[in-house]
Amino acid sequence: VLWFDHSLITFNACLAQQFFLHSFSVVESSVLLAMSFDRFMAISKPLRYAAVLTNTVITRIGLAIVARAMLSLFPLPFLLKRLNFCPDKIVLSHSFCFHADVMKRACADITINILYGLYVVLSTVGIDSLLIVLSYTLILHTVMGLASPRQRIRALNTCISHILAVLVFYIPVIGVSMTHRFGRHLPHIVVALIAYVYLVVPPVLNPIIY
Repeated sequence: VLWFDHSLITFNACLAQQFFLHSFSVVESSVLLAMSFDRFMAISKPLRYAAVLTNTVITRIGLAIVARAMLSLFPLPFLLKRLNFCPDKIVLSHSFCFHADVMKRACADITINILYGLYVVLSTVGIDSLLIVLSYTLILHTVMGLASPRQRIRALNTCISHILAVLVFYIPVIGVSMTHRFGRHLPHIVVALIAYVYLVVPPVLNPIIY
């Protein structure tokens, strides 16, 4: 849309786009959770770090992350495909297909879509964010137990890039979710801007952060 000014997309292509878009979001959230565990092991259990996080374990974590994303999002296209859509409501709020946006174009009961979408959010991003907070609580407890202030600063410095990556990912996710839940009366330009931030900002800033 931004490069070639294409304003039309087929329904099947839209379903595929929203599936991969949300799948990559779940993957990124899972990777951030895995990295928080990595930071916890490096700071709290440094002597066991190499023994616990072996190449085999890392490979299994990677496969589990991909499987989790695919299985969580697999039903979404089918839940959308069963709906009837109104001809006068086929214009999306964004330049990309977002599940919460697409399902609102239906002229049918979308309760199942809403409940399953809520389940996916809570079981992935919701749980991940809580576990990340827990890991940093444990990390902070370990750091505060270090005798030397220099050691404390050095330990915390190893977490800065990860903390920034977490904020860059979760703040736009929360923002775009809130606009779809509570932003019915927001100007369209605001909704579109938040959506672009969610789509563009994390992948642009992550290479700079790391």
